[in-house]
Amino acid sequence: MSIIKRCFDAVVVGGGGAGLRAAIQLSEAGLKVAVLSKVFPTRSHTVAAQGGIAASLGNVTPDNWHWHMYDTVKGSDYLGDQDAIEFMCRKANEVIYELEHFGMPFSRLPNGKIYQRPFGGQSQNYGGAQAARSCAVADRTGHAMLHTLYQRNIRANTHFFVEWMALDLVRAADGSVLGVTALEMETGEVSLLQAKATLFATGGAGRIFHASTNAFINTGDGLGIAARAGIPLEDMEFWQFHPTGVAGAGVLITEGVRGEGGYLLNKNGERFMERYAPNAKDLASRDVVSRAMATEIKEGRGAGKDNDYLLLKLDHLGPEVINSKLPSIREIAMKFANVDPIKDPIPVVPTCHYMMGGIPTNYHGQVVAPQGNDPEVTVPGLYAVGECACVSVHGANRLGTNSLLDLVVFGKAAGDHMVEYIRSTPTHRDLPKDAGDFTEARLARLENQSSGESVAEVGAAMQKVMQAHCGVFRFPDLLQEGVTKILQVADRVARTEIKDKSKVFNTARVAALELDNLIEVAVASMVSANARTESRGAHDRADHPKRDDANWMKHTLYLKNGNQLTYKPVHLKPLTVESFEPTTRTY
Repeated sequence: MSIIKRCFDAVVVGGGGAGLRAAIQLSEAGLKVAVLSKVFPTRSHTVAAQGGIAASLGNVTPDNWHWHMYDTVKGSDYLGDQDAIEFMCRKANEVIYELEHFGMPFSRLPNGKIYQRPFGGQSQNYGGAQAARSCAVADRTGHAMLHTLYQRNIRANTHFFVEWMALDLVRAADGSVLGVTALEMETGEVSLLQAKATLFATGGAGRIFHASTNAFINTGDGLGIAARAGIPLEDMEFWQFHPTGVAGAGVLITEGVRGEGGYLLNKNGERFMERYAPNAKDLASRDVVSRAMATEIKEGRGAGKDNDYLLLKLDHLGPEVINSKLPSIREIAMKFANVDPIKDPIPVVPTCHYMMGGIPTNYHGQVVAPQGNDPEVTVPGLYAVGECACVSVHGANRLGTNSLLDLVVFGKAAGDHMVEYIRSTPTHRDLPKDAGDFTEARLARLENQSSGESVAEVGAAMQKVMQAHCGVFRFPDLLQEGVTKILQVADRVARTEIKDKSKVFNTARVAALELDNLIEVAVASMVSANARTESRGAHDRADHPKRDDANWMKHTLYLKNGNQLTYKPVHLKPLTVESFEPTTRTY
């Protein structure tokens, strides 16, 4: 196979919010930038974000970044790194005004200021009254952000490789990253994209679960590539289940519905969240609400003929509020649940939504990997931002609307750091002689495998194992059994065969390559979850129901080689303010 080589100053893998924000900084600095995206950039999964982006503007309720930081640390169940959280919360207002100046069409208050709605886990005065911190564009905030950032990139002459898939890292003998190999999905042509700096912004990997709010493109590509290259994955046991996915479909119903005054009911018409979170009620943090819902269903209070979902009521808000502030939600409910929320409640269940773990980075977006006794050594030339990265600002549980903030704050920070790094590297380094060999071997395996298993069947087996053994509630026997089963599935992945070897759009080939990435994420998640013997945030173990700060106030690092686990300390010291000491988390 001949591999075409192309040179750039920077390669950005992923055309969602994080990748586009970083690319703006790079392109506007006059650098030659390539953005690879499996789909047209405005179809990236950021487009599905509905409810808002967090910032302490104080347009509706009093607010400041200290309160936002407190809520984020508390929401993370104290596993978030407080230096990174301070950095994000202090930058929030600045990036919102920057997006406004880029042309993002925020919804407005009567006084002309940016509209803000309440969201779960947001408070005034360190846990006091409910705050309204989510800057929104109706219920299409991610859609508006993505179009705004894409247009800015077009103005800056960013070079887009649309319908391309990154395959593997190219590394020098000293571990520095020199670019990626990539597949043009339409033609099957493989290229080596050489770069002085490479950024992963490949999003989440929710497709490891059978029921997910994630798009089919969310296959953990950056994580799979990193794991194969010997880079650790951090905190992979922490998966957020969003309380309100449409029952039977998994499509997201934004937390903004509850922020606007909607609430959850069981089959008896009871507002059950008052029992689980007496103060925050339906706007408690997502892990709390999801566990409450799972408990209601488990104890027989679910609705429907099989008692397997709950009801999200918003008809009391009235047609005007629903049509002006939640128009897409009405459309989704009618399409996917056959329900008009102006008249009837929406059937909802907790659904896999967000990956709190990812590729370890610092708050400049630099990828860090352990070296000897030092867990904070950076990988030269490699950056990661967004959901594929673990900064860690979300810790054990992410607060709603902090994800879009994460994208733009750290996308910009990584872009700035990459500009400096690239300018200090005047020429491209020589590529190793074996650059691309690993990718060629992987593709050859897929081409030459015969009598192998179906990619679709093995992928379905992986999703079934993850759904059954690593869900909202986790049990010791199921976790141990899950490790055995997921390793068996991993062996099957290595024997998958492309049944349709047609090169027309390479759909079978792409699916096989995506499964290679998904299984890395699935194994990392199951092994890490089995090892963490405490309950913290989204990780809830029946045999260890309490948080254990004495033994588990630390980040998990999973290494593919031998499925090894090591650990590193949480950064409890912020940049400028006093630490928020761990306390019992109540809502």
